Amino acid sequence: MVSRRIFVKEGGLAVLGLSMVPGFVLRTAMAASPRLGGKKLIVIFQRGGVDGLNVVVPFGEKDYYKYRPTIAVPAPSKDSVSALDLDGFFGLHPSLRPLLPLYKEGNMAIVHASGSPHETRSHFAAQDYMESAAPGAKRVRDGWLNRYIANNPDPAASTFRGVALGPVLPRTLAGPAPVLALGSLDSETADAARSMYKSLYDEESNSLLSGASNEMFDAMKQLKEANPAQYEPAPGVQYANNQPFARRLRQIAQIIKADLGLEIAFVDVGGWDTHQNQGSVQQGRLPQLLNQYGAAIAAFYRDLGDRMEDVVILTMSEFGRTARENGNAGTDHGKANVMFLLGGSVKGGKVYADWPGLAREQLNEDRDLAMTTDFRDVFAEVLVQHLECKNPDVVFPDYSVDPRRFKGLL
Repeated sequence: MVSRRIFVKEGGLAVLGLSMVPGFVLRTAMAASPRLGGKKLIVIFQRGGVDGLNVVVPFGEKDYYKYRPTIAVPAPSKDSVSALDLDGFFGLHPSLRPLLPLYKEGNMAIVHASGSPHETRSHFAAQDYMESAAPGAKRVRDGWLNRYIANNPDPAASTFRGVALGPVLPRTLAGPAPVLALGSLDSETADAARSMYKSLYDEESNSLLSGASNEMFDAMKQLKEANPAQYEPAPGVQYANNQPFARRLRQIAQIIKADLGLEIAFVDVGGWDTHQNQGSVQQGRLPQLLNQYGAAIAAFYRDLGDRMEDVVILTMSEFGRTARENGNAGTDHGKANVMFLLGGSVKGGKVYADWPGLAREQLNEDRDLAMTTDFRDVFAEVLVQHLECKNPDVVFPDYSVDPRRFKGLL
Protein backbone atom coordinates (compact mmCIF):
# COMPACT_ATOMS: atom_id res chain seq x y z
CA MET A 1 0.00 0.00 0.00
CA VAL A 2 1.36 3.39 -0.97
CA SER A 3 1.51 5.68 2.04
CA ARG A 4 -0.50 8.89 1.71
CA ARG A 5 2.54 10.67 3.10
CA ILE A 6 4.19 10.49 -0.32
CA PHE A 7 1.84 13.21 -1.52
CA VAL A 8 3.34 15.89 0.73
CA LYS A 9 7.05 16.52 0.40
CA GLU A 10 9.07 19.73 0.61
CA GLY A 11 5.88 21.76 0.28
CA GLY A 12 5.15 20.27 -3.15
CA LEU A 13 1.64 19.01 -2.50
CA ALA A 14 0.71 16.00 -4.66
CA VAL A 15 3.90 16.31 -6.65
CA LEU A 16 4.89 12.69 -6.19
CA GLY A 17 1.32 11.62 -6.72
CA LEU A 18 1.17 13.48 -9.99
CA SER A 19 4.56 12.14 -10.96
CA MET A 20 2.83 8.83 -11.55
CA VAL A 21 0.17 10.43 -13.74
CA PRO A 22 0.96 9.66 -17.36
CA GLY A 23 1.45 12.47 -19.81
CA PHE A 24 -0.06 15.90 -19.42
CA VAL A 25 -3.43 17.61 -19.49
CA LEU A 26 -4.55 20.17 -22.04
CA ARG A 27 -5.60 22.69 -19.44
CA THR A 28 -4.63 23.19 -15.83
CA ALA A 29 -7.00 21.97 -13.16
CA MET A 30 -5.43 24.04 -10.40
CA ALA A 31 -5.34 27.51 -11.93
CA ALA A 32 -8.28 29.13 -13.65
CA SER A 33 -6.25 31.51 -15.84
CA PRO A 34 -2.69 30.37 -16.49
CA ARG A 35 -0.33 32.94 -17.94
CA LEU A 36 0.06 32.27 -21.64
CA GLY A 37 3.28 32.76 -23.58
CA GLY A 38 6.18 34.16 -21.61
CA LYS A 39 9.81 33.13 -21.36
CA LYS A 40 10.62 29.47 -20.82
CA LEU A 41 13.70 27.56 -19.72
CA ILE A 42 14.29 23.92 -20.64
CA VAL A 43 17.05 22.31 -18.56
CA ILE A 44 18.67 19.08 -19.77
CA PHE A 45 20.93 17.13 -17.42
CA GLN A 46 23.31 14.53 -18.92
CA ARG A 47 23.81 12.21 -15.98
CA GLY A 48 27.04 10.26 -15.72
CA GLY A 49 29.60 12.89 -16.68
CA VAL A 50 29.68 13.35 -20.45
CA ASP A 51 33.08 13.62 -22.12
CA GLY A 52 33.06 17.28 -23.14
CA LEU A 53 36.43 16.94 -24.87
CA ASN A 54 34.92 14.56 -27.42
CA VAL A 55 31.61 16.43 -27.63
CA VAL A 56 33.22 19.76 -28.52
CA VAL A 57 36.67 18.77 -29.70
CA PRO A 58 39.70 21.07 -29.23
CA PHE A 59 41.28 19.79 -32.43
CA GLY A 60 43.65 22.76 -32.37
CA GLU A 61 45.34 21.25 -29.29
CA LYS A 62 48.14 18.80 -30.21
CA ASP A 63 48.07 17.35 -26.69
CA TYR A 64 44.46 16.27 -27.21
CA TYR A 65 45.62 13.70 -29.76
CA LYS A 66 48.62 12.69 -27.69
CA TYR A 67 46.38 11.84 -24.73
CA ARG A 68 43.79 9.94 -26.77
CA PRO A 69 45.47 7.66 -29.31
CA THR A 70 42.36 5.50 -29.97
CA ILE A 71 39.31 7.58 -29.00
CA ALA A 72 40.19 11.08 -30.22
CA VAL A 73 37.85 12.63 -32.78
CA PRO A 74 39.83 13.45 -35.94
CA ALA A 75 40.30 17.07 -36.95
CA PRO A 76 37.84 18.32 -39.59
CA SER A 77 38.39 16.64 -42.94
CA LYS A 78 36.39 16.38 -46.15
CA ASP A 79 37.68 12.87 -46.74
CA SER A 80 36.55 11.10 -43.55
CA VAL A 81 34.12 11.17 -40.67
CA SER A 82 35.58 13.81 -38.40
CA ALA A 83 34.86 16.79 -36.18
CA LEU A 84 32.57 19.47 -37.61
CA ASP A 85 34.56 22.70 -37.70
CA LEU A 86 33.08 25.45 -35.51
CA ASP A 87 35.74 28.14 -35.42
CA GLY A 88 39.06 26.75 -36.59
CA PHE A 89 40.00 25.46 -33.13
CA PHE A 90 36.92 23.65 -31.79
CA GLY A 91 34.80 21.09 -33.64
CA LEU A 92 31.47 19.43 -32.92
CA HIS A 93 31.32 15.65 -32.69
CA PRO A 94 29.97 14.36 -36.03
CA SER A 95 27.12 12.55 -34.28
CA LEU A 96 25.78 16.00 -33.34
CA ARG A 97 25.46 17.09 -36.98
CA PRO A 98 21.71 17.84 -36.55
CA LEU A 99 22.72 20.68 -34.20
CA LEU A 100 25.26 22.25 -36.57
CA PRO A 101 22.67 24.30 -38.52
CA LEU A 102 21.44 25.81 -35.25
CA TYR A 103 25.01 26.81 -34.41
CA LYS A 104 25.55 28.31 -37.87
CA GLU A 105 22.22 30.17 -37.66
CA GLY A 106 23.45 31.79 -34.44
CA ASN A 107 20.93 29.99 -32.25
CA MET A 108 23.34 27.72 -30.36
CA ALA A 109 26.17 28.81 -28.07
CA ILE A 110 28.73 26.58 -26.38
CA VAL A 111 30.44 27.22 -23.05
CA HIS A 112 33.60 25.14 -22.71
CA ALA A 113 35.83 24.53 -19.67
CA SER A 114 32.83 25.13 -17.40
CA GLY A 115 32.02 23.27 -14.22
CA SER A 116 32.10 23.21 -10.45
CA PRO A 117 34.84 24.60 -8.20
CA HIS A 118 34.37 21.60 -5.91
CA GLU A 119 36.82 18.74 -6.47
CA THR A 120 34.53 15.76 -5.92
CA ARG A 121 34.66 12.93 -8.44
CA SER A 122 31.54 11.28 -7.02
CA HIS A 123 28.58 11.20 -9.39
CA PHE A 124 26.11 11.51 -6.53
CA ALA A 125 27.81 14.43 -4.82
CA ALA A 126 28.60 16.28 -8.04
CA GLN A 127 25.03 15.94 -9.31
CA ASP A 128 23.63 17.12 -5.98
CA TYR A 129 25.94 20.12 -5.93
CA MET A 130 25.02 21.11 -9.48
CA GLU A 131 21.30 20.60 -8.92
CA SER A 132 21.38 22.59 -5.69
CA ALA A 133 23.81 25.13 -7.24
CA ALA A 134 25.72 24.98 -3.96
CA PRO A 135 29.03 23.14 -4.56
CA GLY A 136 30.30 21.51 -1.39
CA ALA A 137 27.33 22.60 0.74
CA LYS A 138 25.67 19.37 1.81
CA ARG A 139 23.28 21.29 4.06
CA VAL A 140 21.45 22.72 1.02
CA ARG A 141 18.65 20.34 0.16
CA ASP A 142 16.46 22.27 -2.26
CA GLY A 143 17.19 22.79 -5.95
CA TRP A 144 18.17 25.99 -7.71
CA LEU A 145 15.17 25.93 -10.05
CA ASN A 146 12.74 25.48 -7.18
CA ARG A 147 14.52 28.28 -5.34
CA TYR A 148 14.05 30.52 -8.36
CA ILE A 149 10.32 29.76 -8.51
CA ALA A 150 9.85 30.18 -4.76
CA ASN A 151 11.64 33.54 -4.66
CA ASN A 152 10.09 34.94 -7.82
CA PRO A 153 6.36 34.51 -7.19
CA ASP A 154 3.91 35.06 -10.01
CA PRO A 155 0.25 35.58 -9.01
CA ALA A 156 -0.83 34.45 -12.47
CA ALA A 157 1.35 31.33 -12.52
CA SER A 158 -0.28 28.01 -13.33
CA THR A 159 0.33 24.61 -11.79
CA PHE A 160 2.51 23.87 -14.78
CA ARG A 161 4.99 26.66 -14.06
CA GLY A 162 7.65 24.10 -13.06
CA VAL A 163 7.57 20.61 -14.56
CA ALA A 164 9.98 17.67 -14.50
CA LEU A 165 9.57 15.04 -17.19
CA GLY A 166 10.21 11.65 -15.65
CA PRO A 167 8.98 9.28 -12.95
CA VAL A 168 10.53 11.10 -9.97
CA LEU A 169 11.09 14.66 -8.87
CA PRO A 170 14.75 15.66 -9.41
CA ARG A 171 16.79 17.56 -6.83
CA THR A 172 16.87 20.51 -9.24
CA LEU A 173 13.16 21.15 -8.67
CA ALA A 174 12.87 19.95 -5.05
CA GLY A 175 11.87 22.58 -2.53
CA PRO A 176 8.98 24.62 -1.12
CA ALA A 177 7.53 25.82 -4.45
CA PRO A 178 4.88 23.47 -5.89
CA VAL A 179 6.01 21.75 -9.07
CA LEU A 180 4.95 18.71 -11.08
CA ALA A 181 6.69 15.55 -12.21
CA LEU A 182 5.02 13.92 -15.18
CA GLY A 183 5.57 10.42 -16.50
CA SER A 184 4.16 8.17 -19.21
CA LEU A 185 1.45 8.96 -21.78
CA ASP A 186 -0.33 5.65 -21.13
CA SER A 187 -3.94 6.47 -20.23
CA GLU A 188 -4.50 2.99 -18.78
CA THR A 189 -1.82 3.73 -16.21
CA ALA A 190 -3.65 6.97 -15.40
CA ASP A 191 -6.87 5.06 -14.70
CA ALA A 192 -5.09 2.65 -12.35
CA ALA A 193 -3.32 5.49 -10.57
CA ARG A 194 -6.57 7.44 -10.23
CA SER A 195 -8.32 4.50 -8.56
CA MET A 196 -5.45 3.90 -6.14
CA TYR A 197 -5.09 7.57 -5.20
CA LYS A 198 -8.86 7.99 -4.80
CA SER A 199 -8.96 5.27 -2.17
CA LEU A 200 -6.06 6.87 -0.32
CA TYR A 201 -7.52 10.35 -0.42
CA ASP A 202 -10.97 9.15 0.63
CA GLU A 203 -9.37 8.03 3.90
CA GLU A 204 -7.68 11.39 4.45
CA SER A 205 -9.62 13.97 6.49
CA ASN A 206 -7.06 16.77 6.03
CA SER A 207 -8.83 19.53 4.11
CA LEU A 208 -5.70 20.55 2.23
CA LEU A 209 -5.20 17.03 0.91
CA SER A 210 -8.89 16.67 0.12
CA GLY A 211 -8.89 19.83 -1.96
CA ALA A 212 -5.78 18.79 -3.80
CA SER A 213 -7.23 15.36 -4.48
CA ASN A 214 -10.22 16.82 -6.32
CA GLU A 215 -7.94 18.91 -8.48
CA MET A 216 -5.64 15.97 -9.21
CA PHE A 217 -8.52 13.67 -10.12
CA ASP A 218 -9.96 16.33 -12.42
CA ALA A 219 -6.56 16.56 -14.12
CA MET A 220 -6.46 12.78 -14.58
CA LYS A 221 -9.95 12.79 -16.07
CA GLN A 222 -9.02 15.50 -18.54
CA LEU A 223 -5.91 13.54 -19.49
CA LYS A 224 -8.01 10.57 -20.52
CA GLU A 225 -10.41 12.75 -22.50
CA ALA A 226 -7.61 14.68 -24.21
CA ASN A 227 -5.84 11.59 -25.59
CA PRO A 228 -2.47 13.36 -25.89
CA ALA A 229 -1.03 10.44 -27.85
CA GLN A 230 -2.68 12.01 -30.91
CA TYR A 231 -0.29 14.95 -30.79
CA GLU A 232 1.27 15.73 -34.16
CA PRO A 233 4.63 17.53 -34.29
CA ALA A 234 5.27 20.28 -36.80
CA PRO A 235 5.45 19.14 -40.45
CA GLY A 236 8.70 17.37 -41.23
CA VAL A 237 9.64 16.86 -37.56
CA GLN A 238 10.08 13.32 -36.27
CA TYR A 239 10.93 12.24 -32.74
CA ALA A 240 12.39 8.79 -32.06
CA ASN A 241 9.48 7.50 -30.00
CA ASN A 242 11.43 4.40 -28.94
CA GLN A 243 13.86 6.62 -27.01
CA PRO A 244 12.78 7.97 -23.59
CA PHE A 245 14.73 11.22 -23.97
CA ALA A 246 13.11 12.03 -27.31
CA ARG A 247 9.65 11.16 -25.94
CA ARG A 248 10.15 13.50 -23.00
CA LEU A 249 11.22 16.38 -25.21
CA ARG A 250 8.18 15.74 -27.37
CA GLN A 251 6.05 15.90 -24.24
CA ILE A 252 7.58 19.26 -23.27
CA ALA A 253 6.74 20.52 -26.76
CA GLN A 254 3.16 19.36 -26.23
CA ILE A 255 2.90 21.23 -22.93
CA ILE A 256 4.34 24.42 -24.43
CA LYS A 257 2.02 24.32 -27.44
CA ALA A 258 -0.95 23.71 -25.14
CA ASP A 259 -0.26 27.11 -23.46
CA LEU A 260 -0.45 25.72 -19.95
CA GLY A 261 1.74 28.41 -18.46
CA LEU A 262 4.99 26.42 -18.42
CA GLU A 263 8.06 28.43 -17.39
CA ILE A 264 10.59 25.79 -16.26
CA ALA A 265 10.94 22.25 -17.59
CA PHE A 266 13.56 19.69 -16.59
CA VAL A 267 14.54 16.45 -18.27
CA ASP A 268 17.53 14.20 -17.74
CA VAL A 269 19.22 11.54 -19.82
CA GLY A 270 21.69 9.00 -18.46
CA GLY A 271 24.40 6.68 -19.72
CA TRP A 272 27.30 9.11 -20.12
CA ASP A 273 29.70 7.34 -17.72
CA THR A 274 32.01 5.98 -20.42
CA HIS A 275 34.79 4.18 -18.54
CA GLN A 276 35.18 1.67 -21.36
CA ASN A 277 34.41 1.32 -25.05
CA GLN A 278 33.74 5.04 -25.32
CA GLY A 279 34.46 5.15 -29.04
CA SER A 280 35.55 7.91 -31.35
CA VAL A 281 33.32 8.97 -34.26
CA GLN A 282 31.12 5.97 -35.10
CA GLN A 283 31.65 2.86 -32.98
CA GLY A 284 31.30 2.91 -29.21
CA ARG A 285 29.00 4.17 -26.52
CA LEU A 286 29.49 7.92 -26.87
CA PRO A 287 28.73 8.24 -30.61
CA GLN A 288 25.56 6.18 -30.14
CA LEU A 289 24.35 8.39 -27.29
CA LEU A 290 25.20 11.59 -29.14
CA ASN A 291 23.28 10.42 -32.22
CA GLN A 292 20.12 10.13 -30.14
CA TYR A 293 20.83 13.25 -28.12
CA GLY A 294 21.47 15.59 -31.03
CA ALA A 295 18.55 14.32 -33.09
CA ALA A 296 16.11 14.73 -30.18
CA ILE A 297 17.16 18.30 -29.38
CA ALA A 298 17.09 19.30 -33.05
CA ALA A 299 13.60 17.81 -33.44
CA PHE A 300 12.37 19.69 -30.37
CA TYR A 301 13.82 22.97 -31.65
CA ARG A 302 12.25 22.60 -35.10
CA ASP A 303 8.97 21.41 -33.61
CA LEU A 304 8.58 24.62 -31.61
CA GLY A 305 9.45 26.84 -34.55
CA ASP A 306 8.80 30.51 -33.81
CA ARG A 307 8.09 29.69 -30.16
CA MET A 308 11.83 29.17 -29.68
CA GLU A 309 12.14 32.97 -29.63
CA ASP A 310 10.90 32.75 -26.03
CA VAL A 311 12.64 29.49 -25.10
CA VAL A 312 16.18 28.77 -23.94
CA ILE A 313 17.53 25.22 -23.72
CA LEU A 314 20.38 24.80 -21.20
CA THR A 315 22.40 21.56 -21.07
CA MET A 316 24.79 20.37 -18.36
CA SER A 317 26.53 17.37 -16.83
CA GLU A 318 28.00 16.91 -13.35
CA PHE A 319 31.63 16.82 -14.52
CA GLY A 320 33.75 16.01 -17.55
CA ARG A 321 36.19 13.18 -18.19
CA THR A 322 39.94 12.80 -17.89
CA ALA A 323 42.09 14.26 -20.65
CA ARG A 324 43.82 10.91 -21.12
CA GLU A 325 42.02 7.79 -22.24
CA ASN A 326 42.33 4.81 -19.90
CA GLY A 327 43.35 1.21 -20.57
CA ASN A 328 39.79 0.23 -21.48
CA ALA A 329 39.42 2.68 -24.37
CA GLY A 330 37.36 4.96 -22.16
CA THR A 331 37.80 7.91 -19.84
CA ASP A 332 37.44 8.35 -16.10
CA HIS A 333 35.82 11.02 -13.92
CA GLY A 334 37.23 14.46 -14.64
CA LYS A 335 36.43 18.09 -13.96
CA ALA A 336 35.57 20.82 -16.48
CA ASN A 337 33.05 20.15 -19.21
CA VAL A 338 30.89 21.74 -21.88
CA MET A 339 27.42 23.33 -21.73
CA PHE A 340 25.08 24.20 -24.61
CA LEU A 341 22.56 27.02 -24.83
CA LEU A 342 20.00 27.07 -27.63
CA GLY A 343 17.20 29.49 -28.43
CA GLY A 344 16.16 32.43 -30.54
CA SER A 345 17.56 34.93 -28.03
CA VAL A 346 20.88 33.12 -27.61
CA LYS A 347 23.95 34.87 -29.02
CA GLY A 348 25.14 31.72 -30.68
CA GLY A 349 27.49 30.68 -33.41
CA LYS A 350 30.34 30.89 -30.92
CA VAL A 351 32.29 28.77 -28.45
CA TYR A 352 32.64 30.81 -25.27
CA ALA A 353 35.79 29.62 -23.56
CA ASP A 354 38.49 31.04 -21.36
CA TRP A 355 40.48 28.10 -22.65
CA PRO A 356 43.00 26.76 -20.10
CA GLY A 357 44.91 24.52 -22.50
CA LEU A 358 45.72 20.82 -22.33
CA ALA A 359 49.48 20.88 -21.78
CA ARG A 360 50.42 18.80 -18.75
CA GLU A 361 51.12 21.84 -16.56
CA GLN A 362 47.73 23.29 -17.53
CA LEU A 363 45.66 20.30 -16.45
CA ASN A 364 43.75 20.11 -13.21
CA GLU A 365 45.58 17.66 -10.92
CA ASP A 366 47.64 16.51 -13.91
CA ARG A 367 44.61 14.76 -15.38
CA ASP A 368 41.59 16.96 -16.25
CA LEU A 369 40.56 19.95 -18.31
CA ALA A 370 40.73 22.82 -15.81
CA MET A 371 37.57 24.74 -14.92
CA THR A 372 37.60 28.43 -15.93
CA THR A 373 33.84 29.17 -15.89
CA ASP A 374 31.79 28.44 -12.76
CA PHE A 375 28.54 26.80 -13.82
CA ARG A 376 26.67 29.15 -11.47
CA ASP A 377 27.66 32.11 -13.62
CA VAL A 378 25.97 30.46 -16.59
CA PHE A 379 22.89 29.60 -14.52
CA ALA A 380 22.72 33.15 -13.20
CA GLU A 381 23.08 34.73 -16.63
CA VAL A 382 20.18 32.65 -17.93
CA LEU A 383 17.99 33.60 -14.95
CA VAL A 384 18.82 37.30 -15.15
CA GLN A 385 19.00 37.85 -18.89
CA HIS A 386 16.34 35.40 -20.04
CA LEU A 387 13.86 35.00 -17.17
CA GLU A 388 14.49 38.54 -15.85
CA CYS A 389 15.11 37.31 -12.31
CA LYS A 390 15.37 40.38 -10.05
CA ASN A 391 17.01 38.76 -7.01
CA PRO A 392 19.38 36.05 -8.28
CA ASP A 393 21.55 36.02 -5.15
CA VAL A 394 18.86 34.14 -3.20
CA VAL A 395 19.01 31.36 -5.80
CA PHE A 396 22.71 30.68 -5.17
CA PRO A 397 23.64 30.06 -1.51
CA ASP A 398 27.02 31.44 -0.44
CA TYR A 399 27.64 32.89 -3.90
CA SER A 400 27.41 36.46 -5.09
CA VAL A 401 26.05 36.90 -8.60
CA ASP A 402 28.21 39.34 -10.56
CA PRO A 403 27.11 40.34 -14.09
CA ARG A 404 30.73 41.10 -14.88
CA ARG A 405 31.29 37.33 -14.97
CA PHE A 406 28.49 36.79 -17.49
CA LYS A 407 29.66 35.58 -20.90
CA GLY A 408 27.25 37.62 -23.01
CA LEU A 409 25.30 34.51 -23.98
CA LEU A 410 21.94 36.30 -24.10
